[in-house]
Amino acid sequence: MSILVNRDSKVLIQGITGQHATFHAQEAMKIGTQIVAGVTPGKGGRTHLGLPVFHTVEQAVEATGAEVSGIFVPPAFAADAIMEAIDAGIRVIVVIADGVPVQDMMRVKRYLIGRDSIIIGPNTAGIITPEACKVGIMPAHIYRPGPVGVVSRSGTLNYEAVEQMNALGLGQSTALSIGGDPINGCDFITILKAFEEDPQTEAVLLIGEIGGAQEVEAAAWAKDHLSKPLVAYIAGVSAPPGRRMGHAGAIVSGEADTAKAKMARMQALGAQVVENPAEIGATLRAVLP
Repeated sequence: MSILVNRDSKVLIQGITGQHATFHAQEAMKIGTQIVAGVTPGKGGRTHLGLPVFHTVEQAVEATGAEVSGIFVPPAFAADAIMEAIDAGIRVIVVIADGVPVQDMMRVKRYLIGRDSIIIGPNTAGIITPEACKVGIMPAHIYRPGPVGVVSRSGTLNYEAVEQMNALGLGQSTALSIGGDPINGCDFITILKAFEEDPQTEAVLLIGEIGGAQEVEAAAWAKDHLSKPLVAYIAGVSAPPGRRMGHAGAIVSGEADTAKAKMARMQALGAQVVENPAEIGATLRAVLP
């Protein structure tokens, strides 16, 4: 099992004829991802990578039954691409671009109200169910099937944790990055709920960072609703107040936003908090049944 994407997921790529989209679509297909179509306005009727290309997402969905979309378009066009996917009934939408204007994402979040789509990103490495389905830019070869669900804000820390798990013989049910922009399509709690319902997932790793309250809110939800061990790491211990660190959303705006404050609150809520990122793998091994 897995969450959100699996070997049966039918995936389309918006912006497929671009260089980066082409490369990552090829990499995804190597592990068995069922990419069924691409969408590039003005290039409908062509083929690319042996796949049909459509003018619109609606046309692609009608022809192929696609239910997952990877969006590889520039930030200025991302909001329109997301809303087009929502209108077409796409269930899981992965937005790679970083720096999508905040007002655009506010418009998207309002548009999403009352609809069933889940948006991963923007500014995400994507989502992967190992050896089954990848929608994004993560290096698929480092992921292995296993019992750990991984959700992070950061893509690179996701990779680091996975490499530690590999060294210990641990694999992942599904791994994803929710994105590092100030406004994300989904939050940690949405993903924790999905991992709770997944029988393959036996433990969850949450990798957060400074800025905002999402991580603490997720730990509070997990205290009452998550029946599986929750291991957490918060990046940015040395980040100075008021300084943005890496991601646009990673900025300390108050004492509660610091890494140390988050770790203390999450520990008090029952999460197994790791203070040194080098200890993530060993901590996960210790909490697994």
